[in-house]
Amino acid sequence: MKSLRELYTIGRGPSSSHTIGPARACGLFREEHPDADSFQVTLYGSLAKTGRGHLTDVAVRDAFAPLDVEIVWDPDRADIPHPNTMDLRAFRNGGEIAFMQALSVGGGAIRIPGRPDTEKPEIYPHESWAEIADCCHARRMRLTDYVEEREGKDIWPYLFSIWSIMKKTVADGLTHTGTLPGGLEVERKAQHLYNQRHIDESRETRQNRLVCSYAFAVAEQNASGGVIVTAPTCGSCGVMPAALLYMQEDRGFSDEQMIRALAAGGLVGDLIKRNASISGAECGCQAEIGTACSMTAAALGELFEMGLGQIEYAAEVAMEHHLGLTCDPIAGLVQIPCIERNAVAAMRAINALSLANFLSDSRKISLDTVIHTMYETGRDLNRLYRETAEGGLAKNYRPDR
Repeated sequence: MKSLRELYTIGRGPSSSHTIGPARACGLFREEHPDADSFQVTLYGSLAKTGRGHLTDVAVRDAFAPLDVEIVWDPDRADIPHPNTMDLRAFRNGGEIAFMQALSVGGGAIRIPGRPDTEKPEIYPHESWAEIADCCHARRMRLTDYVEEREGKDIWPYLFSIWSIMKKTVADGLTHTGTLPGGLEVERKAQHLYNQRHIDESRETRQNRLVCSYAFAVAEQNASGGVIVTAPTCGSCGVMPAALLYMQEDRGFSDEQMIRALAAGGLVGDLIKRNASISGAECGCQAEIGTACSMTAAALGELFEMGLGQIEYAAEVAMEHHLGLTCDPIAGLVQIPCIERNAVAAMRAINALSLANFLSDSRKISLDTVIHTMYETGRDLNRLYRETAEGGLAKNYRPDR
């Protein structure tokens, strides 16, 4: 598995697969062909179907500016290696001088077929939870010790920067009101949730309100093209900051404890990325929101110093109950149902933590099994429910009712 630096990245929304990934591919292609005077980018699959709502064209033009770039939208081609496939061509004096195909595989990561030189190095030798747990048990290590051994001590300053951006995004989102861009006239609700204390507010109600307000804050920043952290994607970026920040404020955890929690959660995200997918276009929203919830549950388990079995149970429960979740964004925007899903998943991660505290000894399903199941389920989903905006809520939504 690759470094957590490849999982937690800082970028602009609204979609890591549709903006960050394509921008990276275009940046690489432009850098490799400085003598080109114009470019053409052909977008296929989900990139073509929801690219306008996800601002893919904006990301592509920004990556090549001020040079000319022609964008070709081809949503119908079926023989592509990944739902987020793009072809890039460079021209000079009207003639084609270079070609590259790129796959945006989720979380802003790209894959260039036939180009192993563009792949980041493998950091972790183990590729399943069982292998990692066996290693940690045998050497009496916590997950965070395992991360430090493989990544080096400089992973902690990096994760501190990630945690700082997560908190800043929450704070920024809570200061904004008004309507999100895109034409759906979706109103920002984070500040309202944060300020509107219930007249008879219990501790549980307060927790739900604040966690939801934090998740809305981050997801609304993402939807408006703000700076966020992929955790593991832009569309699911509000889950982890919401649950973790609430716990820090409520329980007084230090920033050092929080970044160790990020490390544990990141390992789960890496496992899912390696053995399944974090791409909504490939496996539906279960791959994005489900993964974010699973990562967050594991991070909370580390925060409360749970054992490996309890952390596994929390992560497994969090993913299991997102199995089959479709990706059906209305108008191709990362707004409905995406923003609310971030809030619901953040609360579900906290619930998974509570269950793990009591029931981990009785579990029947392993984390490795549920990850494999998620991948099979995602590949079996009808393509209309994998980030095409052609099925589900995207199909049935009517603005007048």
